[in-house]
Amino acid sequence: MSTALAPSPPAYRSLRAAWLPLLALCLAFFVEMVDNTLLSIALPTIGRDLGSSTTALQWVTGAYSLTFGGLLLTAGSVADRFGRKRVLLTGLAAFGAISLCVVAVSTTAELIALRAALGLAAAAMAPVTMSLIFRLFDDEKLRMRAISMVMVVGLSGFVLGPLLAGSVLAHVSWVWLLVINAPIAAIAAFGVWVGVDRDRPEDLTHDPLDLLGAVLSVAGIGLACYTLTSGVEHGWLSAVTIVSALAAVAAVAGFVRHERRTSSPMLDLSLFDRGPARGAVLAQVGTSIAMAAVMFGLILHFQYAYGWSPMKAGLANLPLIITMLAATPLSEWLARRYGHRVAVLTAGLLLTGSLVAMSWAVSHGYLAIAVSMVVMTVGIRTIMTICAVALVDAMPENRTSIGAALNDTAQEVGTSVGTALIGTLIAVLVTTQLPAGTWSADLVSQFFAGEQIAYALIAVVVGAVTIFGALLLTDSRTVEEH
Repeated sequence: MSTALAPSPPAYRSLRAAWLPLLALCLAFFVEMVDNTLLSIALPTIGRDLGSSTTALQWVTGAYSLTFGGLLLTAGSVADRFGRKRVLLTGLAAFGAISLCVVAVSTTAELIALRAALGLAAAAMAPVTMSLIFRLFDDEKLRMRAISMVMVVGLSGFVLGPLLAGSVLAHVSWVWLLVINAPIAAIAAFGVWVGVDRDRPEDLTHDPLDLLGAVLSVAGIGLACYTLTSGVEHGWLSAVTIVSALAAVAAVAGFVRHERRTSSPMLDLSLFDRGPARGAVLAQVGTSIAMAAVMFGLILHFQYAYGWSPMKAGLANLPLIITMLAATPLSEWLARRYGHRVAVLTAGLLLTGSLVAMSWAVSHGYLAIAVSMVVMTVGIRTIMTICAVALVDAMPENRTSIGAALNDTAQEVGTSVGTALIGTLIAVLVTTQLPAGTWSADLVSQFFAGEQIAYALIAVVVGAVTIFGALLLTDSRTVEEH
């Protein structure tokens, strides 16, 4: 007995033909990524306006990351059941509406709650953004180029957040940094509504929602991210850090046990019996560790050791953006010519080598740093694109959103680990309190020496994780993992 399926919606035959939905997906990814770093430059101003303590200001940025990272898998699971277009439009509407509420904020606690709510809305957007690209195109080359475009725009938002914020703060209140989200979200929602076809019932999963799995995943990921933040803030042997770490381990263990036993798991863990899924996740984690560690370290390097303004420090990151754009043909060529395994292995070696070079470059001027950034970005660009495609494509057709959510979760975990690593190493090797104002020559020299050791150690970690992940991928010379 066969079941007749509705015809698939017509796919776009070129990026130009799909300009409206692609613009919408780029804007959606951009706004959720830029909000990760947008308020970092504004924290001193926010502290003065709202009378915030240092700890409270840390939560202004941390609350967003915590809910965003913790809810990604749950949001992907919901999208695969109730409709990806529907969930993305709901997330965009919520993101815009919540952002407008900032005009009524009068206390730090209210701002923290608003940021946590924004993280929840962003979590509903992130996995769907990537999985919808697979619906727009049948051609694998177009899919890879579209994913590359959306990823470049999103990562550009992550890198440019402080620069954009510094430019805005020179003219208007910090409140406008969030208000501007509303029109961007509205434009993105219009593009998705008009340019993306409705979900077909046969493309969705009809299993019941795994509520216990959702609760355990949120608890496990959220507590793990908080543990890394707490370790830097309170110390790795503090009671709050240890309790949080133990609770995170218990939640993750409970999640794994439950997912293996339930008949309708949120995340089918048997997928990780296949090399491509495991390898893609590991490589994404390693890449995000490198990117987060270098970005965090260079913020301190440019603004404190060099004494540059936020605007100048933001402009110093332009090699990242330029290389993200320029590396597209190389990433595609590597994948087509040598396959996933060799392409990601090559990129992993470039990434590891660039961290070793960065260890040398930090004491040899900006030009040396910029060259290291270029090499690093080629590695990041290649791994992130190929592994995003490999991971989503390794999922069943009705679970693409959970695959994209897993990809985003791996990146979020890697970002938290990278930030915690560089923060801890600088605290141990240099000082726990970085003084404001002009640094003494001795402190600058000590900071450079600490950076050299930190980047060398991170190179070892990143190299081990990304190279091992690359070896688990296939030799396919396309972006198809079926």
